[in-house]
Amino acid sequence: MLNKTDFIIKTLERLYPNPSIPLHHKNNFTFLVAVMLSAQSTDKKVNEITPNLFAKADCPEDMLKLSVEEIRNAIREIGLAPTKAKNIRKTSELLVKYHNSIVPDSFDLLESLPGVGHKTASVIMSQAFNKFAFPVDTHIHRLAYRWKLSNGRNVKQTEIDLKKNFKKELWNKLHIQMIYYGREYCPASKKKCVCEICKEIS
Repeated sequence: MLNKTDFIIKTLERLYPNPSIPLHHKNNFTFLVAVMLSAQSTDKKVNEITPNLFAKADCPEDMLKLSVEEIRNAIREIGLAPTKAKNIRKTSELLVKYHNSIVPDSFDLLESLPGVGHKTASVIMSQAFNKFAFPVDTHIHRLAYRWKLSNGRNVKQTEIDLKKNFKKELWNKLHIQMIYYGREYCPASKKKCVCEICKEIS
């Protein structure tokens, strides 16, 4: 009989053997911007508004040609648009000034950029640079608690617990698989979930 983590891995691998990155992007810079925009918003909404923004600016230099107001207007349908517009422009400025317009591949440097917290940095490190990380969003936080992998106290603890439960070679793929599974089979609207994994674990 499979243990809990093996059952989770096997189920997710069967359902999502080759999961694609949910956020549409052209390069590491547009990926960073998309992840910044996704905070307190949905990937679907981000993917709806970014084509217009990236048509105007898909590199830091071009983003600096836009005013904060122009960026805000391009992303106005996204939550916290005024703050995000300021952060995107300031981050673009710092990338040009200190990083040769290249998105850095270290947690410390990423998290020093305006609007880039640990979760955003983790997504970039895992998906853009293939460095071991386990970003925790609302879906993953919920699933980890429902699957009794963490106590649900906070996302920081959830990340620690998930890293203990799964081999690091699986983290980057599991992160995306869990997002897709949470959306499709184990949504927040279900107080008592009876999805395949929840039934097996309860």
